Amino acid sequence: MQKVALITGASSGIGLALCKRLLAEDDELHLCLACRNPSKARAACDALLASHPSADVSIVQMDVSSLPSVVRGAKEVKQKFQRLDYLYLNAGIMPNPQLNIKAFLFSIFSRNVIHVFSTAEGLLTQNDKVTADGFQEVFETNLFGHFILIRELEPLLCHTDSPSQLIWTSSRNAKKSNFSLEDIQHTKGQEPYSSSKYATDLLNVALNRNFNQKGLYSSVVCPGVVMTNLTYGILPPFVWTLLLPLMWLIRFFANAFTLTPYNGAEALVWLFHQKPESLNPLTKYLSFTTGFGTNYVKGQKMDIDEDTAENFYQTLLDLENRVRITIEKSDHPS
Repeated sequence: MQKVALITGASSGIGLALCKRLLAEDDELHLCLACRNPSKARAACDALLASHPSADVSIVQMDVSSLPSVVRGAKEVKQKFQRLDYLYLNAGIMPNPQLNIKAFLFSIFSRNVIHVFSTAEGLLTQNDKVTADGFQEVFETNLFGHFILIRELEPLLCHTDSPSQLIWTSSRNAKKSNFSLEDIQHTKGQEPYSSSKYATDLLNVALNRNFNQKGLYSSVVCPGVVMTNLTYGILPPFVWTLLLPLMWLIRFFANAFTLTPYNGAEALVWLFHQKPESLNPLTKYLSFTTGFGTNYVKGQKMDIDEDTAENFYQTLLDLENRVRITIEKSDHPS
């Protein structure tokens, strides 16, 4: 039976690079591009078919920052497919990133300079906003919209005879100190991106705990420091022009600087070939690139408390129950 992979945020950056690499690995795979912008999705589809003319590629319009859009998109997916083998939860935002100049200058002269640069720990703040659904935008886009998508697609994902995989694009920037169960949307802080990625890691652990017996497995990945639309927004273009040669040089000492979307997708592609039953749910899989351009994957134990993960999962279920009526009303206006 033909395998099916659905990728959110597939029209550019790591998502598009992942699509190209997956077709190179398995040209019989059906790719479903779940994208917010139809014209960009069509351009991505055309590019994929240009390099793989016989490939099966379809498009579903879906904006993970809008729960009604997620529900409508999931309904279309369920009409198209009987099962999903891979669900890549890749779409994400880092709105209006602001560089902390003082922390940046201090880090340059610290002994942890490479660690700070490869994780952006303490360097970036973001100005979040509220969506039409009433949620913080980063929380809904990076996490909760994807959670609702998983819940909607459970019938296609849960098959004990042949397991399916959830594969999340997380980050080294996922810090426990930026997350709180009392403020899961990070309304009171200035690092919603880091909070949402730590929440992703928590949810990953809880999903394995609750769904492995149903044939569904979850993993998290960090693509490394990659130059995409998300990262280019952090600094003015001329600064990146000055920094890029230095970053290529740093890669000889810090392999986390994968730099290109192709390289950043390495761990995502690696997981495509793994038996999910053999993976450790407490491990994050990291993409690395050597100074000479060789890609490899390395596992890193996550700083996750399993009870906290389960409590967070139950909190999301409660939140889902509270918004479910609103979602269904939006999907079926009178």
